[in-house]
Amino acid sequence: MLSYEGALAKVLASVMPLPPVEISLDEADGLVLAEAVDARWDMPPADNSAMDGFAFAWRESLSGTELTVIGSAYAGSPWLGSPGPAQAVRIMTGSPLPTGCDTVVPLEDVIETGQAIRLPDKLKKGQHVRRQGEEFRNRERLLDAGVPLYAGESGLLAAAGFARVRVHPAPRVALLSTGDELVELGQTPGPGQIVNSNRYLLSARLREEGCSVLPLGLCRDEPEVLARHLAAGEQADLILSTGGVSVGDRDYLREALAKRGFETVFWKVAIKPGKPVLFGLLNGRPLFGLPGNPAAAAATFELFVRPALRRLAGFPLAAPLHLRAILGGDVHGDRKRECFLWGRLGEEQGRMVFHPSSRQGSGQNRSLQGARALLPVPAGCDSLPAGSDVEVMVIRSL
Repeated sequence: MLSYEGALAKVLASVMPLPPVEISLDEADGLVLAEAVDARWDMPPADNSAMDGFAFAWRESLSGTELTVIGSAYAGSPWLGSPGPAQAVRIMTGSPLPTGCDTVVPLEDVIETGQAIRLPDKLKKGQHVRRQGEEFRNRERLLDAGVPLYAGESGLLAAAGFARVRVHPAPRVALLSTGDELVELGQTPGPGQIVNSNRYLLSARLREEGCSVLPLGLCRDEPEVLARHLAAGEQADLILSTGGVSVGDRDYLREALAKRGFETVFWKVAIKPGKPVLFGLLNGRPLFGLPGNPAAAAATFELFVRPALRRLAGFPLAAPLHLRAILGGDVHGDRKRECFLWGRLGEEQGRMVFHPSSRQGSGQNRSLQGARALLPVPAGCDSLPAGSDVEVMVIRSL
């Protein structure tokens, strides 16, 4: 049976980034650049003032002298003359320096007397000036391919004049729930039935990851019905189902997939929870069959589906983020399988501490409430005591 690391490697080797699209910068938040971006001009385009004050041409022995103010310059409305040796121009922040000026003194540092100003005793040549191109030069590399566009990156591209960008699109994910025991939210469960909570759990995580969700609904345990639902999912970039992947008499998912030409990459991984997880390609599209138990479905989503989604979206680092932490409570492992335990993650006295959830049952949604990380416990490790130094997988930021 595959290890977690071996199974994840197969997932990442099977999934490629989605083809680039060109969209407006306004629509690109959180998406990944598909090509490098070079500057189209200098920024700033000219020397400009970093302060509200007075601009003048530096020369020795100016400290403490008076200059005549001959005009005013504003951002968007520069002063177009050239001041003489004993002259200055009132200037506002962001305004280009008048020709010949190279130094600015702030308003609060001078004494104004009519149309003249007295300079302070201490001056430095070039002070309070933003130089042309000091942020970036024309044709300078601004961002490389593979960079996610967050607020800082979007602001930089806007400053450089890029109204449109080429990015990898957000994945579209078809979400299917299977099982005769499931009812939709709003219905009263009958004997042996439960509400389909996985739909809401996974839909929320998919949206948190920036994906669009194509709900395929709730499917009964019938091969023909499963085949119709799977066909509808082939318009998505990735298909995600829950339930029907174990070895029960009515676990028909693999049978239905085989009839549609499904290429199995792996079925079953030596992990707990989530052993019967299924992964493969359906007509070239990644498909994951997750266990129906909520905590197992959530764990396998984080371990395998999220890395696949990040690879589809063009992120260069698709594997989960790992962080060192102190174990905040005793935990127990499994002799044959690597365990992944849910828990809270927080900073205490300058160190990160992982507090394992008190309930780790694969069938419990309570395992997931408040959880921010997963703790891998190697196969064969019976237990880890509180205070152990451990490495956890971060699910979401604090």
